[in-house]
Amino acid sequence: MARPKPVTFDKLKTVAENRRARFDYHIEDVFEAGLALQGTEVKALRAGEASIAESYAEMKDGEVWLVNANIPEYSHGNRLNHEPRRPRKLLLHEREIDKLLGAVERKGMTMVPLSIYFNRTGRAKVELALAKGKQTHDKRASIKERDWKRDKARLMRERG
Repeated sequence: MARPKPVTFDKLKTVAENRRARFDYHIEDVFEAGLALQGTEVKALRAGEASIAESYAEMKDGEVWLVNANIPEYSHGNRLNHEPRRPRKLLLHEREIDKLLGAVERKGMTMVPLSIYFNRTGRAKVELALAKGKQTHDKRASIKERDWKRDKARLMRERG
């Protein structure tokens, strides 16, 4: 029998975070996916150089690919250095891929990477979210709520 998955993911070191995703999308479900890397990509990630701000995930031939994620070339690499914006395969279980495919095709959802991190065993992982795009009025409501929380915290600090 399979072990139950932890509620939160085991993040030891966060390398890249897509903070804009939580503002632009309603996050429905979150998955942890492995990342198929080659050569100097792991060393570049360990150096903390990565950006997933404009990246997204897509399905091709029953596999999930991370597109447009920027992992710059490793500074001490040689002529066998990796290409910075190449598509990278995400490693997921078949059930998870089927669930993602169904949500994208039927519900019109998007697969958005939230962060790239290393877990306790030293493996590079991607936190992948199923998300629905927010409308402009939803974004304004988010801004209003965030401002109110900030003002409330300031008032509480002032009153003691």
